[in-house]
Amino acid sequence: MIVGLTIIEENMQDMNIKYMQQALDIARRSYHLPGTLPFGAVIVKNDKIVGEGLNRTYEIFDPTSHGEIEAIRDACQRLQKTDLSGCNLYSTCEPCSMCVSTMYLSGIENLYYASSLIESSEFFGRLANFDSKWMRRINSQDLRVEVGRPVEQRKMSSTQILKTEALLVFEEFLKQNPQTNMTN
Repeated sequence: MIVGLTIIEENMQDMNIKYMQQALDIARRSYHLPGTLPFGAVIVKNDKIVGEGLNRTYEIFDPTSHGEIEAIRDACQRLQKTDLSGCNLYSTCEPCSMCVSTMYLSGIENLYYASSLIESSEFFGRLANFDSKWMRRINSQDLRVEVGRPVEQRKMSSTQILKTEALLVFEEFLKQNPQTNMTN
């Protein structure tokens, strides 16, 4: 018992530890699954796990297959919706910019994490000592800066082309799908 906590706060802390332990158990699966990495996540809604994820980046050759993204995909499939309002995400590591963006887009309300991005970077540095494939193209802190910049200020070359045609596709979609038409 932590001094100063109410019974409700203690129960919440116990639940948070329980769900983080589940995320850690998922991360441990990577010990024996080739192509996976020890980054696990669970999504909880109304005290029930509705999504689980393990980093499968090298197993399925998908750089977006982080534990958090996989848990979000799983929760959306199980719940049959993309709005995860009212859900909490428990991750064994502080999420990267891609994962945080997806959390915002899907409506995740609270994040609980175990290790930090700095500790994750150190982990990948240790892996890179054994095999250069683990060397990161960009570290997590620099990635945060880059994705926060306006497109014209990013280091990655970006050129806008066929804007008018793309806007016409949007308009035609609205015409073909009047139930989605949100114009006044």
